[in-house]
Amino acid sequence: MPDDGFAPFETSLDRDAALRHLREATDGADDGELFLERRRSEALVFDDGRLKTASYDASEGFGLRAVHGEVSGYAHTSEISEPALGRAVETARLAVGAGGGVLAPPPVSTNRRLYTDADPIAGASLPVKIDTLREIDAFGRGLDPRVVQVSATISASHQEVVILRPDGTQVSDSRPMVRLNVSVIVEENGRRESGTAGGGGRVGLGGLIAAEDWREKTREALRIARVNLSAEDAPAGVMDVVLGPGWPGILLHEAVGHGLEGDFNRKGTSAFAGLMGSRIAAPGVTVVDDGTIPDRRGSITVDDEGTPSRRNVLIEDGILTGFMQDRQNARLMGVGVTGNGRRESYAHLPMPRMTNTLMLGGESDPGDILADLDDGIYAVGFGGGQVDITNGKFVFSCTEAYRVQDGKVGAPVKGATLIGDGATALQKIRGLGNDMALDPGMGNCGKDGQWVPVGVGQPTVMIGGLTVGGSAA
Repeated sequence: MPDDGFAPFETSLDRDAALRHLREATDGADDGELFLERRRSEALVFDDGRLKTASYDASEGFGLRAVHGEVSGYAHTSEISEPALGRAVETARLAVGAGGGVLAPPPVSTNRRLYTDADPIAGASLPVKIDTLREIDAFGRGLDPRVVQVSATISASHQEVVILRPDGTQVSDSRPMVRLNVSVIVEENGRRESGTAGGGGRVGLGGLIAAEDWREKTREALRIARVNLSAEDAPAGVMDVVLGPGWPGILLHEAVGHGLEGDFNRKGTSAFAGLMGSRIAAPGVTVVDDGTIPDRRGSITVDDEGTPSRRNVLIEDGILTGFMQDRQNARLMGVGVTGNGRRESYAHLPMPRMTNTLMLGGESDPGDILADLDDGIYAVGFGGGQVDITNGKFVFSCTEAYRVQDGKVGAPVKGATLIGDGATALQKIRGLGNDMALDPGMGNCGKDGQWVPVGVGQPTVMIGGLTVGGSAA
């Protein structure tokens, strides 16, 4: 039987009855909505020469929210029915109390589409996906006799949402997501090292399972593993660091981006609170959060409150010009919404979150930036990191980095960590390349226990005086 899409008001709820319950829940509130969701996801993992995991998950449900001042009443359930909605009203109304609020106007509407609405899980049959993983495994092992292990993952999900507001406004969005990852382990003289590459976005599976795409990712994973096989211990100390373009923007995302989300600034817990209009970065530094880039992992046609996504300038030529906002924080701060109200699922409240966070490029040739590095580290890839939002202090581990001396890129180094704080790092930017690039599509962002897909990007960047943690004597 064909799937005609998520239509809860045709299959599970009477729309007029749902609207009546929603209006009861938000009577006297400042804002609120009924958020309905259906999500399906699939993941196939090929490891050690065999299909190790094949999982499929399907879920649906709704979340009902009533907002009054700084308080939100929220009820959610996996049962989409009128009795469940009636019970949810009682919980949501606890936040409204005696009321007195005036409902905020609904978001503006949009007909824009940033990505396909096709179900990516159905984009290829299960046997085709499994055969692709087998081919990746065989191809990776055949590239180098030192390869001892290949792991590959194909994942796809399809999230469909319908948002009903008390005025009767209804918004829907159909959000695909696909990703392919390849990891390779090489061994030489008893030493093992690994490399990983991957990517995806809000597209169909066709491009990812095409041989030219997965072969490129497999070669890249092997290249990184080979680099790490010859890596020396990283030096330690305070030194200048050059970050490569694209994925190293994850440092910007974590160390700076979270500090520019509206809720942290409204509550005064961000390192950037109270600095609107002030210089917080070196001249020439412009940072944007752009949820409108077609097909990107962090892009959203509308956010999870129904507001169309936007390109928001956060820092312009070093000056703090804006924060990312959801509807509640925007109202409390007396500013406009920015389309950054996001939630992990129907079981979660929306909050200000990043989409695709980018540092725009400058005018310098990347080679000239490296040539200006007398003694430091060239960091091309990053793994895990930790950040304290209140002060922006970060620790990031490098997955691919090189020692640079007298402007010449030398041996790869292992065990390098970058330590600093976002506010200071922004001020110490001394070079911006003309090679701004986006990440390949593999970012996830955690906040208050919620995970959402995001994108990052940046050019080659030189930062002066970061602390580098290493193990070299």
